[in-house]
Amino acid sequence: MAVKKVLLVEDNPVILISLEFLMKQNGYDVLTADNDVDALNLAEMHLPDLIMLDVMLNTSSGYEICRTLRTRKNLAHTKIILLSALGQTEDIEKGVEAGADLYVTKPFSTRDLVKTVKEMLADEE
Repeated sequence: MAVKKVLLVEDNPVILISLEFLMKQNGYDVLTADNDVDALNLAEMHLPDLIMLDVMLNTSSGYEICRTLRTRKNLAHTKIILLSALGQTEDIEKGVEAGADLYVTKPFSTRDLVKTVKEMLADEE
């Protein structure tokens, strides 16, 4: 079984390092980006199995990146999790409309996040 690739897109370095450690600790090959341009380039080059995307980036909105990813033929079915401190119903609906598979509000349980990632990627096998 091939190692699954996860692309993490987060502009807060502390959160990015924590998520990277968490995903690597659970056996995933991890790519990281802290802006929209790098995120889209890495996604195109490496075709990750899952993209974990912060909603509020300095350079762009995670919603916009998600919409863009969904228009790319080779990434249209990639699993996408949006991470956000915004947890209102309208925020979650906006994430779903943008094409996210899941919307997770911060703070979140790392145990639950790992379980969710495993379940989402197991569906692909």
